[in-house]
Amino acid sequence: MEMFKTFEEKISFAVEKVKALKEEKTGLEEKIKELENTLKQKDLDIEKLTSEKTFIKSQIEDLLNEVEPVELN
Repeated sequence: MEMFKTFEEKISFAVEKVKALKEEKTGLEEKIKELENTLKQKDLDIEKLTSEKTFIKSQIEDLLNEVEPVELN
């Protein structure tokens, strides 16, 4: 009888451990989704900043090309 009680305790412990691990897995999956969304947003921010940089560089080059022929006295 004592052997069954020990076996039952081990099964109960295993069930509780599985429940805890499932909850932890769910939490980690949610965290992964959050981090993936953050990463996507950062990628969009980088793309936007790169585009802005290219645009500003082009504007500066155009302005320099306009100023170049002008002689300063």
